[in-house]
Amino acid sequence: MSTDQPPPPGDEPRDRDPFAKQPPPRANGSPYGDHGGGDDPLAGMPPLAHLGRRLAARIIDGLIIGIPVGLIMALVLGTYYPMGSGGDARSSVFTLAYVLVYFVYEGLMLTHYGQTVGKKAMKIRVAMLETGELPSGAPGWARAATYALPEIVPCCGFVFWLVNVLWCTWDRPYRQCLHDKVAKTVVVQAEP
Repeated sequence: MSTDQPPPPGDEPRDRDPFAKQPPPRANGSPYGDHGGGDDPLAGMPPLAHLGRRLAARIIDGLIIGIPVGLIMALVLGTYYPMGSGGDARSSVFTLAYVLVYFVYEGLMLTHYGQTVGKKAMKIRVAMLETGELPSGAPGWARAATYALPEIVPCCGFVFWLVNVLWCTWDRPYRQCLHDKVAKTVVVQAEP
C-alpha cells in the first residue's frame, strides 16, 4: 500500500494539457468575450443591427409573405376588397391567413437559421442575448408569436404591434423590441 494521496481535483494530467479542448472563455460572464472594463454591456458582442436594416428586413419579409397570401386569397375568395361591400369579412380572413403564415414562416426561419430571408438580405440575425446562439425552440417561436399573433385581435392588436415594433427606438442598451424581450433575444449584424 502506498501512502501517496491522490492528486487534488483539477490537477489531473488532462487539465494541464495545453492541447486539450477547453470550453470557450466567458470573461465577466459574457458569452461574447471580454468586456474590457466590465462597464459596457455591449463590449465583445457583435454590433447591434441598425434600425434601418431591421425595418428593411421586415418590409422584405412582409412582401415575401403578403404577395403570395394575397394572390391565393384573391383566388379563393374572388377579388379582395379591403374596404367596401363585404370587405370587412374578406379583410379579416386575409389578415388571419397572413398573420398565421407569417408566424409559421418567422418561427421556422428563426429556429433553424436565426434569420428570415429579409434578415439574410440585410445581413442581420437574431441571437440569444445570454449566449449569442440561435433562438432555437421555444425562444424563436415565442418571438414570432409576440410579433405576429397580436394582429389577430381587432384594434388592440394593431396598437400592441405598433408599440412593440417602436420599442427598439428608445430601448437601451440592446435596442430590443417587446418580442425580443419576451424571447430574450437581440438583433445583431451577421458575420460576413
